[in-house]
Amino acid sequence: MIEVNTELARYNMIEQQIRTWDVLDPQILELLASVPRERFVPEKYHNLAFSDLEIPLGQDEVMMAPKTEGRILQSLAIQPLERILEIGTGSGFLTACLARLGSEVVSVEIVPEFSQRAQQLLTGMGYENIQFRIGDAASGWDQDGSFDAIAVTGSLPVLPEALKRCLNKGGRLFVITGEPPVMEAQLIQRLSDQEWQSETLFETDLPALQNAVYPQVFSL
Repeated sequence: MIEVNTELARYNMIEQQIRTWDVLDPQILELLASVPRERFVPEKYHNLAFSDLEIPLGQDEVMMAPKTEGRILQSLAIQPLERILEIGTGSGFLTACLARLGSEVVSVEIVPEFSQRAQQLLTGMGYENIQFRIGDAASGWDQDGSFDAIAVTGSLPVLPEALKRCLNKGGRLFVITGEPPVMEAQLIQRLSDQEWQSETLFETDLPALQNAVYPQVFSL
């Protein structure tokens, strides 16, 4: 893509995909317009950087469609002083967006190569408020304290209670739960030590996190 086509494709992505999926927060739209999505896409898929689809990253992981990323960022309503946990660094694009919104991001990735690539890219772009971790956070992550916002970038057939407990009071968790063909994007807010509130945002389909827990199947 030459530069003028890149900017036109970015504009069309926002106007035709993201806005039409009820992402209307001006701050989120400006953010998605300013973070260079094309730099996070695997080289062989550069011509699809602004397309309305999930882009393969390898090892059964994908870069989410732009409209889904927009809904995540809008629904979490991250404030400047908030601390964020990202489960699944993936391409690093959502990591960059989260880091622009909050004060600190802890991003956990189970595939070392993805974490290392994202760290190299984001450090080179000047991001200084991201902590990269390599590990398995599909059942929760208690190694870095608690958080004001959590974004899970792969689906979870079963939502672990430990993940909800990673939230501070008032904290929000975005997660896609269920199994194909029925998955729901949910926003879960912690109201108190033992109380959470859940809102279903939309239906979608997304590959599960590696090592995600599945419902028990009983047989006679």
